[in-house]
Amino acid sequence: MVQGRGRRARRAGLVGVLWATAELTVTVGVVVLLLVVHQVWWTNRQAAAVAQEQVRSLEQSWGRPERAPGGEPPASGPSPSVSASASAGGSAAPAAPAASSVPAPRPSERAAGAQAGAYAVLRIPRLGLVVPVAQGIDKRAVLDKGYVGQYPGTAGPGAQGNFALAGHRNTHGEPFRYVNRLRAGDELIVDVRGRRYTYVVGRILSETTERDTGVIAPVPRSVVKPEHGYSEPGSYITLTTCTPEYSSKYRLVVWGTLRP
Repeated sequence: MVQGRGRRARRAGLVGVLWATAELTVTVGVVVLLLVVHQVWWTNRQAAAVAQEQVRSLEQSWGRPERAPGGEPPASGPSPSVSASASAGGSAAPAAPAASSVPAPRPSERAAGAQAGAYAVLRIPRLGLVVPVAQGIDKRAVLDKGYVGQYPGTAGPGAQGNFALAGHRNTHGEPFRYVNRLRAGDELIVDVRGRRYTYVVGRILSETTERDTGVIAPVPRSVVKPEHGYSEPGSYITLTTCTPEYSSKYRLVVWGTLRP
């Protein structure tokens, strides 16, 4: 009799432990799910909204457009919205070369976005993308705001050299989510103080290491895969982001040249 009650008590204790474990597992699962929703969905919405507000602010401050060498006046009318599909993962690309090795951005263009760090607007018509460009590739100060960041020490828009940019592919507005869809001949448009510089996509490097600094050199050429890149001086643009999606293991690179 006493032995039977002992067995029942042990069973009850075991059931209690299992029940508590199940409740804890469910609670942890809900917390993880909420964190994923925040990271994948909310950060995209928040960063995309901030970035679009910055685009509007810049465009309002620039006033009437001017014709830029190698470019054309900005088109009138509303801008398309930033693509902000839900996903999760990494961000930018290789470390920048030493600032002394490449031309610095133009002072007037750096000052254009002193209001919040952004000084230019990048437009990619094929992707329906309009996103502000800021100095630097710091995650908290630039990339996590949904901005595209210019590598320190690289050339300014429209200048001789390489105007090199990095952006998140997943989360935080993910402006470069779909750059893998770009093809030769696509336009990459950069507006600065109402001046427009139009680049044309020429070459794409689908995968390289994060340490491949050659891709953002003044004459961009991969040091990991030297068959990819350019060999003559010119006015280039480079877009870098993480690949594959949801990972920061490698870098995807898109190059373009300034339209004459």
